[in-house]
Amino acid sequence: MSKDPIILEDRKSFVLLNEKKQNNTIDCEKDSVSGAVSQRACVYCGARVVLNPVTDAVHLIHGPIGCSSYTWDIRGSLSSDEENYRNSYSTDLQEENIIFGGEKKLEAAIDEIVETLSPKVIFVYATCVVGVIGDDLVGVSKKKSKEHNIKVITVQSSGFAGNKKDGYKAACHALLSLMGEKKKSDEKDFVINYLGDFNLAGEAWIIKKYLKEIGVKTNVVMTGDSTCDQIENAGNSQYNIVQCAGSMTYLAKQMQMKYNIPFEQVSFFGVTDTANSIEKIALLSGDEAIMEKAKALIAREVDKTNAILDQFMKRLRGKKVAIYVGGGFKAISLIKQFRDIGIESVIVGTQTGKKEEYKKIRDLTDEGTIILDDTNPSELEYFIKQTGADILVGGVKERPLAYKLGLAFIDHNHERKHPLCGFVGAVNFIKEVDLTVNSPVWTFINEQGGEGYEQKELYQLERQSL
Repeated sequence: MSKDPIILEDRKSFVLLNEKKQNNTIDCEKDSVSGAVSQRACVYCGARVVLNPVTDAVHLIHGPIGCSSYTWDIRGSLSSDEENYRNSYSTDLQEENIIFGGEKKLEAAIDEIVETLSPKVIFVYATCVVGVIGDDLVGVSKKKSKEHNIKVITVQSSGFAGNKKDGYKAACHALLSLMGEKKKSDEKDFVINYLGDFNLAGEAWIIKKYLKEIGVKTNVVMTGDSTCDQIENAGNSQYNIVQCAGSMTYLAKQMQMKYNIPFEQVSFFGVTDTANSIEKIALLSGDEAIMEKAKALIAREVDKTNAILDQFMKRLRGKKVAIYVGGGFKAISLIKQFRDIGIESVIVGTQTGKKEEYKKIRDLTDEGTIILDDTNPSELEYFIKQTGADILVGGVKERPLAYKLGLAFIDHNHERKHPLCGFVGAVNFIKEVDLTVNSPVWTFINEQGGEGYEQKELYQLERQSL
């Protein structure tokens, strides 16, 4: 790595240059460095993004109104029935409540919600202000659960009390408290829970369709397009498969202890990972018929998908990508997916990656790749310019940076409106990559902006008209 004046001293151990001969490691799984303007989201956001797709629950934010607007309907999660989760409810704490406490306001909000909506479950999210003033959310939730004979579940998600990953854990605890007892079952089919898919643009439906075709039943997807009843029944499945490792591995481990349900990691990003994951699930069933059906589905879909991908690959080969996403497992899938279409990953970073995931990223990427944990806009800009990346993959916080740098951008976060999972998603993905990186707009952007434009005839005409 050349001189890196942009990196704060306390951040240097969180930045790694991949040098194959050096057994170097990266610092991770720690709170953000103060003053570094992290791209990572807060505890409250982590809890909201995991729980929000529970379609028939009421999501009540106890805090200032600004916190409720933060995640209001920004996710693309789709529902096959209830739409209540699309609304955002808040106690809207004011200065008076912050001085004298907001518990009475919370009680009144719960009473009003029960009277008007009659929900089965209310999730009550703690925000930073509530953590500071010390409102007793657990006490209020217990009192109101008893009064209304419903489940009022506290989500301990004060934003300052850790990082996004702690929000995931808070959401997992809320889900666990919703699950019921394991029942004796005479179910003969292979039944699984699908953890860590939020049904962005209907992705959970795509995966459920594959599983149904091979003869695997899905009890509940957590939490995309899920209902409170489905989650209550989650302890009766035979296996948990985990797509989003960052948010749901903790829940899978807790369910293994509580219900004795084993779990396996899967990934449905890219042709290779999708095929491998379907094959893995079929093997877990131990059922010959399921394995045969899986083999037939994979053969059919891989051939069909690769024929389409081949049409685009010659236009993409040789491009370079910078990846900055939430979890390490998604980053690993993206590295493989880009490699399959001839694009080199020159920067790879995550918000919540683990040691073992960064080791895998280091093994998968080439010498000289920049690996970042919990980075910030300054570092990203610096390394994008240094490596000459052609594309940035990220979410809502990375999009403005890409456009300011005149860089192609791929939205791989919660706001997108088209599926990127499964074989269908692999086709959507390569089409989007081609569309953005080969857009004619970059021809004009790369003409040195205003300096080049000042020499143009159109510019001179515009000046004369002023």
